[in-house]
Amino acid sequence: MGFAEFMGFEGGGVGSSGARDSFQWGGTIFALILLILNRTGRRSGMQSNLLVMYLFTSFPTVLFKILRGQFGYWVSFLAVSANLFFPQTFPVSRFLLFVVTPTWVANGLRDGIVGGIFCLIIGVLVVITAIQGIGGFSDCFSNCECNCHCFAYCLSIGFIFFFTILYLCSETW
Repeated sequence: MGFAEFMGFEGGGVGSSGARDSFQWGGTIFALILLILNRTGRRSGMQSNLLVMYLFTSFPTVLFKILRGQFGYWVSFLAVSANLFFPQTFPVSRFLLFVVTPTWVANGLRDGIVGGIFCLIIGVLVVITAIQGIGGFSDCFSNCECNCHCFAYCLSIGFIFFFTILYLCSETW
């Protein structure tokens, strides 16, 4: 019994679309949790940018089409307007990525295995920036403060890798 049969990807099981849906919804939920934890904790701009790129690639198709439509245009207009008056409070460039990216780039990243590989690379980069943020491997274990914030952060990163690898395994088999 192989991994694909065990997870139900062969013989009428979940299939590639089920793995894609779980990647989109699960990856998005845990990337949003990580983004919130990042903004309430250390406030790393690099991690926020990486997580927004992950969200761009893994965002559920239904919600992505809404953001790319008329609603997204109005929200981006209001975000740019708010940025004119409060530039530190409203970082507009992250949201504009969803609205103004050319369709062929968005579809190329979202519709194939390239998006899964891209999300896996982003996950690795998020882990690297998290380790650098706490001072590297030498300080990682000596300054280990286990609290709810740290636990939720590590759990969310684990789930991001889980959903991305699950999607990649279903696409290659």
